[in-house]
Amino acid sequence: MLRSTFAVVERRAEHAVTFFYSHLFWNNPAMRELFPEDMRPQRDRLFAALTHVVTHLESPGLADYLGQLGRDHRRFLASPALYAAVGSSLLAAFAHAAGAAWSLEAEKAWTEAYGHVADLMLAGADEAAGAGEPAWWDADVVRHERYGEDLAVLTLRPRQHLPFLPGQYVSVSSLRVPRVWRTYSLADAPRPDGTVELHVSRIPGGAMSTALVDETGPGETLRLSAPGGGLTACTKPGGLRTYICAGTGWAPVKALLSEAARTEPELKGRLFVVARAKEYLYGRRDAERLRKHIGGLSVTYITSAPGHRKDQATERLLQALRACVHWPSHDVYLAGPPGFLTEVAEALVELGTDPYRIHHDTLQPVGRFTARPNTAAERLLGPPPPLWHNPGARAPREP
Repeated sequence: MLRSTFAVVERRAEHAVTFFYSHLFWNNPAMRELFPEDMRPQRDRLFAALTHVVTHLESPGLADYLGQLGRDHRRFLASPALYAAVGSSLLAAFAHAAGAAWSLEAEKAWTEAYGHVADLMLAGADEAAGAGEPAWWDADVVRHERYGEDLAVLTLRPRQHLPFLPGQYVSVSSLRVPRVWRTYSLADAPRPDGTVELHVSRIPGGAMSTALVDETGPGETLRLSAPGGGLTACTKPGGLRTYICAGTGWAPVKALLSEAARTEPELKGRLFVVARAKEYLYGRRDAERLRKHIGGLSVTYITSAPGHRKDQATERLLQALRACVHWPSHDVYLAGPPGFLTEVAEALVELGTDPYRIHHDTLQPVGRFTARPNTAAERLLGPPPPLWHNPGARAPREP
C-alpha cells in the first residue's frame, strides 16, 4: 500500500511538495522561521528521504538511517510538535496528490508508517542528547586561504571536541546565510590541536559557498553538524586500494591518506587527482608530502589539455584507469561531483572492480527539483531520471 500510493505521488512530486509546505506554513505560521528563504534544496531533500524510506522498507539498516536522520535534525531544533505538524501536512499533501488512489486503507497505512518513522527519528535524537552530543558545534575560523577565484581552505577550531572518522563530512551553517546548511568533507585525520579543515569551491549562485569563499574570515564562528557519511577506511591491512578524486573531492581522500600515513605507511596503492586545469590542482603539495610518507603510493595528476573543455579531464582519467590492472583486487575510494562519481563508478565496474568495493558518498544535489511526468503517455515518451534516490546506495550484500 505504501509503495503503490507513493508511486502515484512521486509522478506529481513537485505538486505534492508545494502543497505540503503550503499546508505546513499556513497551519503553523511560526514554523516558517525554521526553514531557509530558498526552499528549493529543502524540497529535493524531503523527497530524497521519503524515497529512501519507501525503497528500504524491509532493509535492516532502515532503523539506523532514521535514527541518524533524527540525530541530524537536532540542529534544526526539531521538536515532537514539529514532527506532528509535518505528519499532518504530509498526509494532506499525499491525499491531494494521489487523488483517486488515496483510500482509507492508504491513509491508515501512511499514518502508521509516519508514526513509526517519527518515533525512530525522535529516539535517535534522544540517544544523541543522552550521550551529551550537542545539537551543533560552534567552531571559530582561525585561517582562511584562497586558491584562485573560486576555492578556499578554511581551518576551524571547534569549541568542543568534535569526534569524527577520516573521510566523513559535516553540514555547515553561517550567520551570513541564515537557516541554511551545506555539506563539506573534513579534509584531514583528527589533529592533536583539535582543528579541522574544510575545502570549499564556490558554486555559481550558491549563497553558502560564496559566503565561505568570499566573505568569511578569521574570527568568525560557523556551526558544524554531527559528522556523517560512509567514505571511511575499510580495507584490511596490506590490502590493495585506489583513491580517485576530482575537485574538492580531494578533501576526504586527503583525510584517508593522512590516516593511512600514520597507521599503515607501507600500504600499496594508487592515487588519481583530477582537476579541470593545472591551476586547480591546489592539493598537489599535500599529495606529494603524503607520497613521501607512504612508500607504496603512486600518484597521477590529470587535467584537461590547455584550451579544451573541462570535462576532458574525466575522459583522460578513464583512459588512465583502463591502462591499470588488478582491479578485482582493489578497494576503490572515490570522491567528487555526483556526475563524476556515477561515470567513474560505472567504468570501474566495467574494468572488473567489485561494485561492493567501490566506496563513495553520494550527496543529494540541491536546486535541481524538476517537474515529473503526470501521465502514462508522458512517462513513456520521456522517462524521468531517478532524482529521488541515492544512486550510491546499495542493498546489503548477501552472505
